[in-house]
Amino acid sequence: MRVLMVLDHPYTFASADNVPHHRSFTAAVAAAAVRGATAAGHDVDLIDLAADGFSPVMTRQDLVAWRQGAATDPQVRDYQDRLMAADHLVFAFPVWWEAMPAATKGFLDRVLTKGVVFAERPEAKGSPFRNLLPRLQGVTVLSVMTTPDRAYRWWYRDPLTKILFKGTFGKIGVKGLRWVNFDRVTRRTPEERRQMLLDTEKRFAALAPTRGSADPGTHGREAAPPGR
Repeated sequence: MRVLMVLDHPYTFASADNVPHHRSFTAAVAAAAVRGATAAGHDVDLIDLAADGFSPVMTRQDLVAWRQGAATDPQVRDYQDRLMAADHLVFAFPVWWEAMPAATKGFLDRVLTKGVVFAERPEAKGSPFRNLLPRLQGVTVLSVMTTPDRAYRWWYRDPLTKILFKGTFGKIGVKGLRWVNFDRVTRRTPEERRQMLLDTEKRFAALAPTRGSADPGTHGREAAPPGR
C-alpha cells in the first residue's frame, strides 16, 4: 500500500529527533508513523511542506486555473500526482488557534482542485461532489495540541474534523476517516512520550486498506511531549 504523509511544521521532518531547541513532537509523531508503515512493508511518500517551501496562498492565477480544472504551479501538480497515487493519506500538524496551520489549509485549497481531485454534481440531492481519487481508501489526521481533548471537542466543537472530514474529504466521498489527537502536550512525562511514539508505530504497522464508513470520532488517547 502507498501511504502519503503530509507534514506541516516549520522545523521540518529533520526535527523529529529529540535535540533541545531543534525538536518538534509533531515531526516525531510523523516519523513514528513512517517507521511503522515502512516496517509493515508499505511504500511511504513524505511531503514536508516547510522543507518544500510550499506557499498556502491561492493566487489569482491559481484560482483561474482551479476553476478550469488545472494547476499552474509545478509543485501543486506534483503534489496532485502523488495524491492520486496514494492509497492512504496522513496529515501531521500542530493545532494553532484551534485549527490547522496555514500550509495544511493551503494544501486543501490549492491541491484539491475541482476536475482533478473531485467533480461537481450540480443536480445531486446528496453529496455535491464525485470522488476522483479512486485509490484513496482512508485519511488519518495526527494532531498535536495543548488544549485538553475534552475541551477541544465539546467547547470548541472540534473544528479540525469539521474542516478536514465533514467539510472536505467526507464531502468528496473518501471513506475511512480517522483522527488521532495528542492533547495537553506541555503536561506529559518522558515515559508517556515514549509510549505514545511506540503506540503510533504499532498503529501504522497495523495499517491496512480501509473500505468502511467515515469514523471521525476515533481519537488517540496517547500522551504527547512538550513542544508541538
